Amino acid sequence: MNLRRVERRAWMVGLIGLAAAVAAALVRPASFFPGYLYAYLFWSGLSLGAMAVLMVHYQVGGSWGYLTRRILESAVRTLPVMAVLFVPILFGLDRLYPWARPEEVSADPHLRHLRPYLNVGFFLVRTVLYFAIWLVFAYFLTRWSTLEDRSGDPELWARRRRLSGAGLVLYALTTYFASVDWVMSTEPHWSSTIYGLLFIASQALGAFALATATVVLLSGDREMAGLVTGKRLNDLGNLLLTAVMLWAYISFSQYLIIWSENLPREITWYTSRTATGWKSLAIALVVLHFAAPFFLLLFRGVKSRGPWIAAVALGLLAMRLVDDFWRVIPTFKPGGVDIDWPYLVTPIGIGGIWVAVFLGALRGRPLVPPLDPVFRSVLEEARAHE
Repeated sequence: MNLRRVERRAWMVGLIGLAAAVAAALVRPASFFPGYLYAYLFWSGLSLGAMAVLMVHYQVGGSWGYLTRRILESAVRTLPVMAVLFVPILFGLDRLYPWARPEEVSADPHLRHLRPYLNVGFFLVRTVLYFAIWLVFAYFLTRWSTLEDRSGDPELWARRRRLSGAGLVLYALTTYFASVDWVMSTEPHWSSTIYGLLFIASQALGAFALATATVVLLSGDREMAGLVTGKRLNDLGNLLLTAVMLWAYISFSQYLIIWSENLPREITWYTSRTATGWKSLAIALVVLHFAAPFFLLLFRGVKSRGPWIAAVALGLLAMRLVDDFWRVIPTFKPGGVDIDWPYLVTPIGIGGIWVAVFLGALRGRPLVPPLDPVFRSVLEEARAHE
């Protein structure tokens, strides 16, 4: 695959998409800001999920991590760009969040009760804190990996492992609260204690799907020769299956708890997402985000064959975007599915830029860590089976 050529095209698509998004912000702001929010959640979720999976690898090891490390690191390197791309959301706070509209807060006792936490100033402080934590971990994880490529110092692996232990805890806390601030607070009268966990599971699933699909697409590269074996693809398929099951378990748990309680304040979140056209989308998520990939990933023949596992992974990435759309847009369009054009151009604009930065980072370094002491044994094992 010619990464440079794909990167140039991604820049072009992204810039055109962002130009269309700017036009949408000017002529259809009511659709632009929700559309931008769901698109941002999807692409930033890939970056954050990749960081979490990378830190898991440093904690547990495994040959799957050596095969996907460069892919995950390249996704993590998009976080500075995603921090900048969060800025447009700040211009639409009053359109996205009822608590950012003073007239609604003054007329609603519940919003007044939430005001010490849900107010514009504290929202900005928390958002800056989230990105500061994420960027610090992203910097050191990728920086120490680059230094290891030059020196092969085993202490750099130990550093990343120690950093990852604390990093996973802070990632879980910041992602949980960011999901509440950025998404759940669009409907401040509704709450779910599982909501943040669902975001964490979704990001992990997206990261595993991205890594699996990219490994297959790069398997023909000279640096990857002999490494992308059926056994390693099977390992990635098992991890992908685990992520699918975790997402489904948490999603169903939230639904079951709310259905069992049957409280009007809580069921509105689901009633607005299963009414009219939204019901079809909800069924599609059950079938294509869980049932179909779950069934396919049970078979070793699917998991160990590149084209098959790549197709499943790419399908899951597409459904991740649909899932974020289904989470966000019904808040603003409860009457049914209304595919307004800003909903289409925003994921293309953000996605083009994300893919371009991702490929630039991937292209700038070896696809496998050449001086990693453990990876050398993985490489020797692969050559022994050639």
